[in-house]
Amino acid sequence: MDDASVKSEPGVSAGAAMFTKLKALGVDCILVNSGTDFPPIIEGLAEAGANGVDLPQPLIVPHEHAAMGMAHGYHLATGKTPVVILHTNVGLSNGVTGLINAATDHIPMLLMSGRTPVTEQNRFGARTVPIGWGQEMRDQTAMVRECCKWDYELRFPEQVPELLDRAHGIANSTAKGPVYLSLPREVLCETCPDEGLESPASMAPARSGVRREDMAALVDALANARNPVIFAQRGAASAAGFAALSRLAEDWAIPVCPYWATALPVPSSHPMNLGLNPMPWLADADVVLVLDSLAPWEPQSHQPAPNATVIQMGPDPLFSRFPVRNFRADLAIACAVDDGLVELEEALRPRLSDSVERRAARGDRVRKASNEIRAAALETAMSGARSPMTKAYVGKCVSDVIQGHKATVLSELGVPLASLDLHEHDSWRQLPHSGALGWSLPCGMGMKLGDPERLVVATMGDGSYMFANPVACHQVMEAYDLPILMVVVNNAEWGAVRKSVQGMYPDGYAARANQIPLTALSPSPDFQRVAEASNGWGRKTDDPDALPELLREAVRVVTEEKRSALIDVQICD
Repeated sequence: MDDASVKSEPGVSAGAAMFTKLKALGVDCILVNSGTDFPPIIEGLAEAGANGVDLPQPLIVPHEHAAMGMAHGYHLATGKTPVVILHTNVGLSNGVTGLINAATDHIPMLLMSGRTPVTEQNRFGARTVPIGWGQEMRDQTAMVRECCKWDYELRFPEQVPELLDRAHGIANSTAKGPVYLSLPREVLCETCPDEGLESPASMAPARSGVRREDMAALVDALANARNPVIFAQRGAASAAGFAALSRLAEDWAIPVCPYWATALPVPSSHPMNLGLNPMPWLADADVVLVLDSLAPWEPQSHQPAPNATVIQMGPDPLFSRFPVRNFRADLAIACAVDDGLVELEEALRPRLSDSVERRAARGDRVRKASNEIRAAALETAMSGARSPMTKAYVGKCVSDVIQGHKATVLSELGVPLASLDLHEHDSWRQLPHSGALGWSLPCGMGMKLGDPERLVVATMGDGSYMFANPVACHQVMEAYDLPILMVVVNNAEWGAVRKSVQGMYPDGYAARANQIPLTALSPSPDFQRVAEASNGWGRKTDDPDALPELLREAVRVVTEEKRSALIDVQICD
């Protein structure tokens, strides 16, 4: 008995119900890579569309990793909850890498995948082709469970509205993160009641906030501190948080250290921005405020003073998903970072008359150090204006060309933050600390999808570009008009692996070899042709004098011609 010989009962299929409910939850687009488990999903989409139901826009993304990266970037640009639907276990496995990044970066994402039919016959949706047997797993969800806040398998069609409500609410509760729902084909083929499908969410997300006594303790600690320091690894969460932290740091002369930053916490030129080195600020600090930082410093090299007060503040200040993370927390405050910063800045304001002279002296010292750090970074960048170039020089050129644009620079082993002049929240994003490669290119596409007027510059190493499944990404950019600028800093090797080996074994056999084993990516493909294959603009250069003009032309192509642009830059580091 096959799908053609068995008919479902009339009514709204669970496949159609799913899209209707997602629209009611505020979902505007769904990133999809379909498979043989998708007939009821596709039929449901067509059914709802034929009945004039307002639906989210489905975007076909021909590789699951690209879909997950786009969802990541879409949330960063919009704050909305992205939805990704993949194909059984094989599609889900391709999406796991992107899911690891999303979980580490607190991205509230609804991930769903089909499940191969459980039944072999006598039920609509039963197995019809051999892969129905080959794709069966005892526990498909095991692939994603450690990266999800919640998971479940749809058992009955009438569960669709309540399960999607629950998934959406949990994903957006503090701390935010991905959730997963498995979709068996037979269940999606059944009839679902339409009651409640167009109703708003029945479960509001739970948000944690700062307890009054904890805020009082934090205010007293910072107001009375002699040498406070703030570590902000993941930025300030929103424009309001960014502004609050910028004011707080300057008013109170508190240095801010974005050690291994994945988002910009204060402007690059902020007088309290002390760059990426925690020392000596950590060792001398009597109060250390850690803002949503997974690894705020390196325990082997950096340690706070034994008598310092260490305060961890963030959505999950102890990072409970990670088995080992033993940074001190004399006070742990669970809240959204931007909410906490806005409240803290307001609570500290009445205390500005306290210790004015001490703050002024500290401010002079920090400003001097900040100016010296920026001057050194500029000198380093300009010293790389040779052939082959350095990443720092490429970063300086990128920084120059985006001035005056509403822009975001993404870096995945690409250009360093120290060589950029950035002023706004969301102007910088770096690969999450999970380190799953192939992130910046699709993430940039997702940001462009969510904010079409933004100039998105995705910078990445040559290995990272290959990891992104670039043929699929370029196809999607052309299909859905998502032009971004890609800068591939190409050293024809796994540079991060080489540096890790040299760091651990500086005098070892590998360091003395002509070529460190397992790091070469030579010969390097002609990446510009990949861009050109999908109506993109591509160039390659090893000339530092030519790079600024190439970048200006690339920005023109992206902003005026609305085509993607790629520059393959030959570098030495």
